[in-house]
Amino acid sequence: MRARKLGHAVLKVRALAVSVAFYRDVLGLNEVARYGSQMAFFSCGDNHHDLALLEVGAQAAPPMDRQVGLYHLAFKVGDSLDELRACRDHLAAHGVALAGQADHRVSQALYCHDPDGIMIELYVDADPALWRDDPAAVAHVGTLKL
Repeated sequence: MRARKLGHAVLKVRALAVSVAFYRDVLGLNEVARYGSQMAFFSCGDNHHDLALLEVGAQAAPPMDRQVGLYHLAFKVGDSLDELRACRDHLAAHGVALAGQADHRVSQALYCHDPDGIMIELYVDADPALWRDDPAAVAHVGTLKL
C-alpha cells in the first residue's frame, strides 16, 4: 500500500457559521455541501472537497502550541509575489492580521489564523526545479520582504 495524495482535511471548529464565513468569504473556497447543521464542505476547484469543517461547540478548547495535532494548513494562492502581495492586502481589507511571513526557498508564504486559532499558510510556489534538483531545499525558512 502507498498513499497517493492527501485527499482532504477536516477541522473541528467552535462555530460553523463563523468559520464558514472565513473559509468561504476571506479565503475564497467554494462551499459545496452541508451535512445537517454541524458540517460544511469546501472545494478549491479540482476535488469534490478539500476541506470540511465540523462544529464542536463554543466550549471547545483552543489549539495549544505544545500539543500533538495539526500545525497548519497551507493553501496555494497564486504563482507570483504580486499575487501574494494581493493576498496580503485582501487579508488586511478583511481585518485578518498576519502572524508572519517567510521565504521557504521553494515557496514564499504568509501566515494568519482562522477564527479558532488554527494557523493558515497562504503561499506561492517558486521554480519547481529548486526542489526537484535538491529535495532538501524544502527545509528552509528565511526572511520574506514583500
